[in-house]
Parts: sequence; C-alpha cells; structure tokens
Amino acid sequence: NGAGVKPARELKRGDTVTLRQGPVTRTVVVKGLSGMRGPAPVAQQLYEETEASLTARLQAAEQRRLSPEPSHSIEHGRPTKRGRRELDDAKSWGDRWSASIDEDR
Repeated sequence: NGAGVKPARELKRGDTVTLRQGPVTRTVVVKGLSGMRGPAPVAQQLYEETEASLTARLQAAEQRRLSPEPSHSIEHGRPTKRGRRELDDAKSWGDRWSASIDEDR
C-alpha cells in the first residue's frame, strides 16, 4: 500500500497492488485469496482493477493502435552488396584530401 515490497510478501484483502505487465502498469485491489494455484478465470475473480488503472490502460492501448508502425517507414529492404559499397563511398567522400603534397613539387 504505497511501499515497495519483495515478491514473497503476503497479501490480505483490501491491499492495493501496482504491477507491470509488459508496457502496461495496472493497479488492482485484492478482493480475496486462494490457498492454491488455479486457472486464470478463477484468479480474475480474486482482484478488481481500479477505474484509474483501467482508463489509463485503455488509453495506452488506443495510442498503440493509432501510432504508426515503425517498419512502414522503411521504403526498401536491406541494401545489396553493390548498394552497400555505394553508400560507403558516398559517406566517405568528404574524408578524402582534395590536394596532395606531392603535386606541389
């Protein structure tokens, strides 16, 4: 309830737990406890997500849905060996000297 705890900490009814599931942070209130592991539908009946957490999670999902896919900005695939050499030549073009000391003699 507001303090960081170790994973082995025992819970009781009414505790508020903040947890991360991938990129999403959820805040839940413990409604009940079970003495053994069980299926997910049974576990979901033992906690309730807070309204603020639920709205934040839905807004984050909407933002992820509307954000552009990063891979769509790539127009072409991986460059060929020839294309790679052309890119390297173009990048190193400004590194070369325009005059040589030997030419002055």
